[in-house]
Parts: sequence; structure tokens; C-alpha cells
Amino acid sequence: MTSSIITIPNTSWVIDHQQLDWISALESGKILHFTHLPFEIAENEKILFNEAIQSPSSRNISLGADGLLKGAIGEDETRKTLKQLILRFRNLSQDLMHSLVPKYSEYLKVSPTSFRPLNIENRQQSWRADDRRLHVDAFATRPNYGERILRVFMNIHPNNQPRVWRLGEPFEKIADQFLPRIKPYSKLQAKILHVLGLTKSFRSEYDHMMLQIHDAMKSDSDYQKNSPQLQFDFMPGDVWVCFSDQASHAAMSGQFMMEQTYNLPLKALYDPQSSPLALLTSKARRNLV
Repeated sequence: MTSSIITIPNTSWVIDHQQLDWISALESGKILHFTHLPFEIAENEKILFNEAIQSPSSRNISLGADGLLKGAIGEDETRKTLKQLILRFRNLSQDLMHSLVPKYSEYLKVSPTSFRPLNIENRQQSWRADDRRLHVDAFATRPNYGERILRVFMNIHPNNQPRVWRLGEPFEKIADQFLPRIKPYSKLQAKILHVLGLTKSFRSEYDHMMLQIHDAMKSDSDYQKNSPQLQFDFMPGDVWVCFSDQASHAAMSGQFMMEQTYNLPLKALYDPQSSPLALLTSKARRNLV
């Protein structure tokens, strides 16, 4: 399981020595782990390391591409400082991805950037929403028709506390185990969900499969406990990058993390056949989108 982590001891967010084996590892579901990327916390930003800065009704604090800050509470000056912190991380993550994988640059779609000040262990959530359970990312309301979910994470805890993850088995093995269990796809149901406004677009069979796999993994207590897995501690200052729709993961503990999500069309990949859509299409032997 240790081969699921590729450690890159880079000291700059701009990669000046691109390596195709890193890209191949990323597109095959592995995690790229950067251990020396600088992210200085200014004196006026230290006030942000407080759970009370997040609204109790929000899952996290996020900054949209439109510049709108959501999920944060506090005085205007505090919110301004928070926005600047999040924006700085967004810009650095873009520097990283554009230099690490230049081919992606023109295709990356920037989703909201998040700051996560809450302690994971204290969250009270349903099993379906509980990210402490091994899963691959799939979203009930946002069908993506096979677009990849690329995410950049950074632990910025001020007191040397790790972000503890569990990393699961390869996606193909997950698909082999859970595909036989999933409910059949219904175009009628997908249409009803869209008409009722429960999905932002018509849910494809691919999106149905991914959501079913996500739910089946999280609901299987035996799988959560006994499937092949590795625990890994991401220390403060660590940055890690993965396709979270392919890399099986669970966030077990930690606090104060930055996260940037990108959506990426299949045509941007070096190897589109490594994608979950290609793998599921091959197993189903029919078009899924």
C-alpha cells in the first residue's frame, strides 16, 4: 500500500523539472505528496485558527470563483483577512498544477477553494456524509459525466498536528467488488430528480454508478474495517494532490486544512483510459454518458 504515495521533496510551488512518471502515478489514482512547499502565516492571520470562525450551519468555509466568501462568521476585517488567506492558497495551488502538469492548464475548471478549521473527529454526520469512511468522491447533486475531480490539499495546523488519512485499494478492485451490488440505473428516475431540482443536470449512468459505489463503500462496515488500507499522516506544511474520484481515501483526524478542487475533462489527461469512466465503461460494455 505504500506505493499509493509518491513523495516529491520540492521546495517551490513552481515545478521546474516535470516528470512523466509523476503524472502517470497521479492519473492512475496515486497521491503526490509534497513535503517542503512554503506557506507562511502572517501575524494578523493567526486569529483565523479558531473553530468559531465557521458558521455552525456550514460544512466548511469556501471562496467561490466569483470572490464570494461563504460559511464564515466574524467581523469584516477578519473576513477580509480570511479571504486573502484562501486566495493566496488558491493562487499557489494553480502555480503548482500549471507547472506540474502543463497540459492540464487550459482545461482546469476552478471550483470553490475551502478552509477547514473544524476538528474532523468532532463532526456529527450521517454515514453517507461521513468522510472518515473510505470512499471515492461522487456528488449526488452535481453530475459530471466523467470529468475528473482533481484536488490539492494542505495541512496548515499551527501546532504540529497531522491530518490523518486512510488510503484504500485501487479503483479497479473497488469497482469489481461493489458493481455487482449497485441498483440498476433508471433514466426515468434521473429525469424526475432533475425536474424536481434535486440534481443540477440529468444524472448519467456513470454518475449513478459512481454515487452507488460511494454509498456502498461507506455503508459497508466490514469493508471499512478489513479492506486493504494504509494510514498516513500528512504533517503541517505537507501538500498532497490526487484525483479524489479514483483514489480511495478517508480523513480520520486533523484540523485547519486548505483545499482546492478542480474539474478536468477527459481530453486533458495524458491517459484517458486510466479514468474511472473508461474503466466502468469497459466493465459495463456500453456507453455510460
